[in-house]
This record gives sequence, C-alpha cells and structure tokens, in this order.
Amino acid sequence: MADPLDALRPLMAAHSPPLHAIIVPSEDNHQSEYVSERDKRRQFVSGFTGSAGLALITMNEALLWTDGRYFLQATQQLSDRWKLMRIGEDPTVETWIADNLPSEAIVGIDPWCVSVDTAKRYEKAFSGKKQQLFQLSSNLVDEVWKGRPAAEASPVMVHPLEFAGCSVQDKLKDLREKLLDENAYGIIFSSLDEVAWLYNIRGNDVAYCPVVHSYAIVTIDSSFFYVDKRKISSEVQTYFSENGIEIRDYSTVDSDVSLLASGQLNAGNKTNDDTGKQLKSNKIWIDPSSCCLALFAKLSADQLFPQQSPLALAKALKNPAELDGLKKAHVRDGAAVVQYLVWLDSKMQELYGASGYFNEPQGEQERKSPDEKLTEVSVSDKLEGFRAKQEHFKGLSFPTISSVGSNAAIIHYGPEPNTCAELDPDKIYLFDSGAQYLDGTTDITRTVHFGKPSQHEKSCYTAVLKGHIALDSAVFPNGTTGFALDVLARTPLWKNGLDYRHGTGHGIGSFLFVHEGPHQISYRPDARNVPLQSSMTVTDEPGYYEDGNFGIRLENVLVVKDADTEFNFAGKGYLGFEHITWAPYQKKLMDLTLLSPEEIEWVNSYHSDCRKILAPYMNEKEMEWLNKATEPISTCV
Repeated sequence: MADPLDALRPLMAAHSPPLHAIIVPSEDNHQSEYVSERDKRRQFVSGFTGSAGLALITMNEALLWTDGRYFLQATQQLSDRWKLMRIGEDPTVETWIADNLPSEAIVGIDPWCVSVDTAKRYEKAFSGKKQQLFQLSSNLVDEVWKGRPAAEASPVMVHPLEFAGCSVQDKLKDLREKLLDENAYGIIFSSLDEVAWLYNIRGNDVAYCPVVHSYAIVTIDSSFFYVDKRKISSEVQTYFSENGIEIRDYSTVDSDVSLLASGQLNAGNKTNDDTGKQLKSNKIWIDPSSCCLALFAKLSADQLFPQQSPLALAKALKNPAELDGLKKAHVRDGAAVVQYLVWLDSKMQELYGASGYFNEPQGEQERKSPDEKLTEVSVSDKLEGFRAKQEHFKGLSFPTISSVGSNAAIIHYGPEPNTCAELDPDKIYLFDSGAQYLDGTTDITRTVHFGKPSQHEKSCYTAVLKGHIALDSAVFPNGTTGFALDVLARTPLWKNGLDYRHGTGHGIGSFLFVHEGPHQISYRPDARNVPLQSSMTVTDEPGYYEDGNFGIRLENVLVVKDADTEFNFAGKGYLGFEHITWAPYQKKLMDLTLLSPEEIEWVNSYHSDCRKILAPYMNEKEMEWLNKATEPISTCV
C-alpha cells in the first residue's frame, strides 16, 4: 500500500490556502477515546495502533505524539519517516508548531475532530507568530483513504430500567433544573457515553464500547436525539416518543445548532413541564472539552456557557442499582478470571513442563508437548470464552492486553495472531482485561509466573502490591482529589528508584466506557479538578515496566464510600474505598520479607473474601485450586 504521506502532501500544497501542516488527532466527531474503524485516521496515516496519539504532517516532516503507555509500542510501529514525540518529555504539538513553522503558517484541522478547549490552546500558542488554525471543509485523510470502512447501522437498544436505576424522565427533570440554575436555555451533548446514559440507550457502533454515534440537544421544554435513523426500530421509536424525545437525522445536528442559536429550534412534542416558562435566556451550555469546533462555531460568544457537562459528574456518581449491578458483574467476572487461571496453570504444566502457579521448579523445566503451543492470542481468546459463559455478557470492554516477558513492558500491548509471543514458563505473564455486562463494566489486571521468578521480579511485584494495598486502604477527607492520592501507590516504588508512566486510576462506566471521568487518580495536573465523592468508581492499578525484560501491573476496581472514623475534623466527613474485584494475587511472586504484618493481613483478608464470594461459581477442581491460591500467609515471616 502506498504511504498516505505521499498522497496527503500534494493535497496540502494544492489546498486554498496552501497548508503548511495538518493535524490528525485520534478522536472522532465526539472526542472519543475509542473510535470506530472508519474513524481511525491517525492510525491509517501513521501505522501506530495505540488508542492515544496525535499526528502532525508538514510538507517535509511527520511527527507522532503519544503518552508513556505507548512509547515502546510507538518505536516499534512507526516507520523511519516518522519521529516519535513523547508527551511529558518533548514539546507539545502546539509549541513545536510555534517554534518550527514559519510566521503566518496555516495549519489545517477537521473542525469536527477537535474540541473547543484543544483548538483554543492551539490558537493561543500560534498567536505569537500569527500562525492560523484553519478549519478544513473536508477531511483530507478521508480523501486519500481508499477502502475506508463504511458506516454500519447497528441497532439502538433501550437499556432496561432495572440496570439503569433512573428513568429518562427523572434524568431530564434533573438536567432541566441544572439548566435553570445556570439560567441556560439549552445544552448540546457530544460525548457518546453521556447521550447513552441520559437517554438510557446502548448500541454497538464502537468496538468494546456499547454506545451509538449520536448527539443530543436538550432545552427547557424539548429534547432531541440525532442518529442514523436506520438504527431505530419501531419499538425504540415508541420508547423515544413516550419520553417526549424527538429523533432527528444525525447529519442535521449541524443546522439544528444554528437554529438553536437563533431560538428557532422547535420540537413537535414539548414537555408539559412549565418550570422554564419564566426563563428569558438564549444561553447555550456546551462542554468545551467534548464539544467540537464545528458546532461551537455556530454559537455567538454572548450566548455561550462553556462549562463541564452536568452529566459528567451525574454519570460518575453511581445510583444504587448501578452499584449493585457493578458489584454483581465483578463477581461473575472474577469467577471467569479464576477459571481461566485454573485452566492456564494446568495447560502450562501439561504442555511446557512448568512447575505451575504454586511451585517453583527444582530443576530444568522441559517442554512436554512440542506440537501444541499457547500464544498470547490463543490464551486471550480462552479468557474471553470463560467470560462469554457468564450471565449478561455483551462483549469485552477493551482489547485484552495478554503479554509475555518483554511484551509486558509495553503498557498497552496489543497481541496480533501472526506476530504474538508464545507463553514461556520462565517469563512473567501479565493480562489486563475486562468485559461489558448488561449490569456493569469490568477491568482487572493480574501478573503471574509459572516457573521461577527472579528475586528482582519478586521485589518489583511486591513494591507494586504494596502501592496497590496502600491506595486501597486509604482514608481521606471529603474534597480530596485523585492528584493527592496518587503518591500513595507510587511511594513503595519510589523507595527503590522505580516508577510508572501512567495514571493510577480511572473511573469505570456502568455498561459504558471502561475509562470514565471526570475524576481520576493521577500525577497529571488535571487530576486536581474533581474531588472524589462517595459512590464513584475508580481503578487502583500501579505497575512497573522494565523495557526488554518484563512488566508488572495489579488492578482492582474500587468504589468510593463513606468512612467510619473515630473523629470528624472540621465536620468534613471522611471517605475510603471498597474493592469489588475478585481474583487472587500470586503468593509465589511476593517477597514476604518486604511486606509488613498489616499488608500480609490485608492480603489474607482479601483472599478469604475472594474464596467465599467466588465459591458458588467454582466446580470441584476450580475450588481446590482457589482454596490453595487463597491459603493464608503466615504472619510469622
């Protein structure tokens, strides 16, 4: 296949005005982290398959920015025509453009694929040299992408109230109260998970993400849903009509935002609620982090209300039905993970002569079956099979990271059938995986060894485990952000001069995105923005990655809960965590001399709960294995 760079540059030169550069982001029209195959433009032009990144193409250079999760992967996937720019270490894309492109340079971008916040950041950086961020009328990558996948028409599904926990009517009522509080007439929703959550719908438009390519506009008296109408069945049409929501074609959101701006957007079925009758405002609420530049440009400056979406926090604060569903989903998911480990332990011994999950080899491990092998992909498929047998299973929540040895050092490694590694009893195996269930989304990481781990590997694993326990055990006052807590997971690693290039925790959706905000646990400055609150979910996933050797990560999902403290300084109230993920930690990888009695007691307590909670899902062989995996560690070490 011809290099897209050679097709793009003539288009850039022939464009009116001629373009000095184009920016190709990872995001789609909805600023999504995970996008459909037809929206993977940055992957198409660069060959880099990671979920996060940005390409800049000038007339004689090509640069790819990505974060620490993907540094190693990007060096392996980019051709020598590309230069890797490491986020956090190298200049940002806007700084590079300002420093390296000439004055009055014109930089093209698809205004549908860039958020307002990002565009404004670029424009500020470009102003010093009078460089221009130019909104393209068509996406140049689409023009050169021969064989670009067609848009699919997967059906819209109504998410049952028993799992949603709150009706559309109640959600719209709460939303309109927020609009009134801010004296806003209407609001535009671009984020796919927010539209799905608000209207209690799900879909299959993006792999691993049960969402629908759609927009929503809600005003004081009307609600609109913008979608490819081929996806709407008669039953779904009735559902929307009964809830007073008008379905319009996906492509009309552009013109309808113009109508909204001029006060002419009218619905055929307005709400009977008269709460907005006294409102005299043309203010339109947009979230500048998710609203694209194309829609933003339809609104006048004096009517803009640019604030974080009110649904971001509402969605993150799980209601009782969502929490109950998440906990049940994680129990079933934990059962699948344990069943997988039992199977994998047996196969490693049977095929490779491995000493197994529990024992260290006394001599050399000799392969027993040279004709049959386990690969990163084949075992990953087996894990999916165990999950698929569980109630309410709808698919995976992200591509499984199934990684052996040095591949485990690639933080978001994605094994491919033709190039993936074979399992090796003498190397660490890391698997980070999750599933979508009707009642919840899961995400879990465990790291194991089926042979004899080195002392260094044990020390690193134990440092990661200590950080994992420290965060899980934290108690903190209301108002604390994830930025303040991130250090707890890193301190045991820092003491040994170790660290990891990713955040420590992200929110989890309720049969929605596996990565959910607005909160996070991270060293990044934006982790200061949103305090943790009771009923939020967040992951606990410290790690350590040694390029060329191995990687270690341990991950549970936590629920933020009220903590019962003896005192209550300044009446703030205190919070803690409840873990809802269930799968054992491998004791063979622990250096027990590095664990305190309190940490050993934490492991023992977790393992005891794990054994009791998962027992109903185990057969006799699996239960025997689980009993052994969760036997108490002696505190007399």
